[in-house]
Amino acid sequence: MQYNKNKEIIYTIDDLEIDIQLILNVIDERGAATIGLQFPEGLKRQAVNISRIIQQHRRVEVLISGNPCFGACDIDTQLIELTDVLFHFGHSNQGFCKEVVYVEARSKIDIAPVVARTIKILSGKRIGIITTVQHVHKLQEIQDMLVAEGFESVIEEGDAHIAYPGQVIGCNFSAARGNCDEYIYVGGGEFHPTGASITTRKNVIIANPYNNNVYKINPEPLIRRRCAMIAKAFDAANFGIIVSTKIGQQRLALAGALKRKIEEHNKNADLIIMDLVTPEQLLGFKPDAFVNTACPRIAIDDSKRFNIPVLTPVELEILIGEREWKEFAMDEILAGDR
Repeated sequence: MQYNKNKEIIYTIDDLEIDIQLILNVIDERGAATIGLQFPEGLKRQAVNISRIIQQHRRVEVLISGNPCFGACDIDTQLIELTDVLFHFGHSNQGFCKEVVYVEARSKIDIAPVVARTIKILSGKRIGIITTVQHVHKLQEIQDMLVAEGFESVIEEGDAHIAYPGQVIGCNFSAARGNCDEYIYVGGGEFHPTGASITTRKNVIIANPYNNNVYKINPEPLIRRRCAMIAKAFDAANFGIIVSTKIGQQRLALAGALKRKIEEHNKNADLIIMDLVTPEQLLGFKPDAFVNTACPRIAIDDSKRFNIPVLTPVELEILIGEREWKEFAMDEILAGDR
């Protein structure tokens, strides 16, 4: 724990900073007596420490959610009913629920060295910049570095689910649709830049400040794996369409439309409504293939855990001939889709 120059309380975890003062201010403004804390899996180990710091400064009852949390869309709605305000950590506001206050975790890591290396391998003139919420406060610095080297830079607004210009999340790449030659992605991991590359059909250069690696993402391995998944479902006659009850993932209208499309092709489909989507939860169902309308990453990240094909809505359309193979795209949950 530390204090900034304004004597506000900041909790530091490795390279991340969490604004405890924000929480205290909201408690005061709302006169909250009971608050809820919800953490993604990577921050849960800090839950008790943060709870105790809050209680050192305010006389409140704190309820910590023990349920899994995989994104800003994954709100513990039951905990909302038990508290005056729910604080959701590590993600940015997607506008789903006014009872939820999002407490972001901003990275302190110096991005300048890796961005400087990235600039040296750029081939375009007009460069788009994208990142995750942990680094959005560094976008102006990146833009200034590009301009200093003679590049034009683009930081695009996303749709209503995206809190900051230039921000991408695992199910929404709307901030990566600008008029540019290629993109710089600042952050760790490959899912976001791969999705952005497939969505934009443009080069995306990863500038990873955690290991100082710089390289162009290659989306072809993922595309090949997904094409193989579609081919595996070629003979499927019975489909289970997964629909999430999570507030930010529920796409029942889409699921209904997919069911009708499947039936128009003389195949069978059933809607399966659930909260936590896992292979174990679906063991009792025996379709030939699943179609996932819940979190788009389930079909990508967890596909090896299922013993039958799991398709995205886009992949189903390719399977039944309503979309060309060359039109393969990432599944996204955009504003207005729910």
